[in-house]
Amino acid sequence: DDERDCEVGTPDKGAGRAAAAEEAAEEEAEAAAEAEKEDEAEGEEEDDWDALDVDAALEAKGLAPSDDSEEEEFVQAPAGGLSSKLEALQEESRKAREEAERAAREKLDRLYNFTPKEEEEEEEESGEDSSEDEDEAGKAAARLEREARTKAAMAARTPDRLRSPICCIMGHVDTGKTKLLDNIRRTNVQDGEAGGITQQIGASFFPNETLCDRMGSLLAKNKVAVRVPGLLIIDTPGHESFSNLRSRGSSLCDIAILVIDIMHGLEPQTIESMNMLRAKQTPFVIALNKVDRLYGWSEAKDRPFIEAIEEQDDGVKREFESRASAILLSIAEQGLNAQLYYRNKDPREYISLVPTSAHTGEGVADILMNLVGMTQKMFVDRIMWTPMVQCTVLEVKVIEGLGATADVILANGTLKRGDRIVMCGFGGPVVTRVRDLLTPRPLRELRVKADYLHHQEIDGAAGIKICANHLENVVAGSARLVP
Repeated sequence: DDERDCEVGTPDKGAGRAAAAEEAAEEEAEAAAEAEKEDEAEGEEEDDWDALDVDAALEAKGLAPSDDSEEEEFVQAPAGGLSSKLEALQEESRKAREEAERAAREKLDRLYNFTPKEEEEEEEESGEDSSEDEDEAGKAAARLEREARTKAAMAARTPDRLRSPICCIMGHVDTGKTKLLDNIRRTNVQDGEAGGITQQIGASFFPNETLCDRMGSLLAKNKVAVRVPGLLIIDTPGHESFSNLRSRGSSLCDIAILVIDIMHGLEPQTIESMNMLRAKQTPFVIALNKVDRLYGWSEAKDRPFIEAIEEQDDGVKREFESRASAILLSIAEQGLNAQLYYRNKDPREYISLVPTSAHTGEGVADILMNLVGMTQKMFVDRIMWTPMVQCTVLEVKVIEGLGATADVILANGTLKRGDRIVMCGFGGPVVTRVRDLLTPRPLRELRVKADYLHHQEIDGAAGIKICANHLENVVAGSARLVP
């Protein structure tokens, strides 16, 4: 049986091998057939490209060349027919070459015409010097012209025509400066000020008639004729903060009034004002104010002080003498000689001390008499009128309805509406024309807004409010010129 099984199993294995060989042969035949097909397809494509007629295709598309010749002859492009890029490159190279040639020529010129740096600086300096010389020559010519005008104006002066003296009233705060002026002009400015303290500079004009009326019997007694047209008094603040305004007022005046409170004596701003007047060599008289506060004082309204003191009791006279002597001693400690005005034999050597009362008016006539007498006798040369304009800005204010205005003191000369004026400004000179000239009414304060008088022209001395353009930046305290 085993042998029979082996014989049967052998033919099965041989049949399997034969089947596998047949399958492999079939696969190889299929692969060869596919390769032949691919070769045939490639050959057909090559035959198609070879059979393609390019010319026929171009004719079909309408792109065939018009020339019948199969090949075009090569024609060289003309020299001027370069492309835009080549032309641009050529232009840049040409410009670079020209720039290099120009730089080389400039360098050669500098080498041929070499000038040391010192000589160039000397040439520049010589040019600047020439322009400076021209400016100096122009300034010198203007200076000579101004000096000639000044000499002509000084030669035209005459004692027969006097201007109003400018008086400045100074002193410590709350000594009665504004109240004293209120008594003279019969006004009440002091009560309308904030805290009763003057905080700005002002000016009042007292005409000749008012001076004669207030001096009364003293004119006939002293045989004095009032020849000045009036008296312009500048009121300055006495507070410590307003030192600049006091300095400005003392610079403008011909004569001054230094007010001292008889009850307090010399105070800090009193000494400051005294030193200002001494530094500017301004003559002044001293008003010994508030004598009505002496114990037991009997009122003698608006009378001269000599008449008023004679009516007082002996105790009042002794207190007055004691306080007056103490103040005279304090003044002497400051290096000044002073004496009561009715005992002063030499006003040039001794300062006159005039007792006054701003409330009841005692001594007001005496102080006016001293001011007028000193200016007419001792300082006639100062108050002679000249046509040369002398004007100083006190303050610059903006007033509703008028705009920016300048309060000025016209010390001398004549100012007219329409005049071209030059003033000092923060950004340079301010050149403008006078639009209007305003003054307060007589015996009215310039700083108090009221009805103003309009003028075509004004002679000095006077306090004027100028209306003009471009006054906002004008420097207060500066001079005002008329070209």
